Amino acid sequence: MRVGTGGVLFAHGAQKLFGWFGGHGLAGTGSAMEHMGFRPGRQSAIAAGLGEAGGGVLLALGLATPAAGAAAAGAMAGAVAVHAPAGFFAQSGGFEYPAFLGFVAAGLGLAGPGRFSVDHVTCHALDRPWVVGLAFTSSAAAAAAVIGRRRAATAEAARDASDSA
Repeated sequence: MRVGTGGVLFAHGAQKLFGWFGGHGLAGTGSAMEHMGFRPGRQSAIAAGLGEAGGGVLLALGLATPAAGAAAAGAMAGAVAVHAPAGFFAQSGGFEYPAFLGFVAAGLGLAGPGRFSVDHVTCHALDRPWVVGLAFTSSAAAAAAVIGRRRAATAEAARDASDSA
């Protein structure tokens, strides 16, 4: 579960960061992020890409599993916010897919890395109960702030568009 989910998250983030796997890289993703209300766009693309790719690699390895799961779940919360207006199902552009990735990443971060993991080999040095609390609290606060800023930016853009019409 860790390796599969981590691999998918890595590929998703690598599209943003490097343009791999048919992605648009930082320039294209940054522009798209700006258009979606995430400002500044390039920095938002870097943060989302690192949360996805970095969290994915760490999940796959089972290294710093709580932080990895929290980072990936936080990044996916931003994607859910973008897709939410289209409803739930992915075929209509909804949030089904990013929500699923976020829930699985969070679940892995909370459940722990398992026996076949770097965390297990290192005697869970980066997988302590306080790390779980800190990682998920920090990720939730950051996701709430980013989504709140995006909501304000999109509301302002909508007001400006209606004022000029």
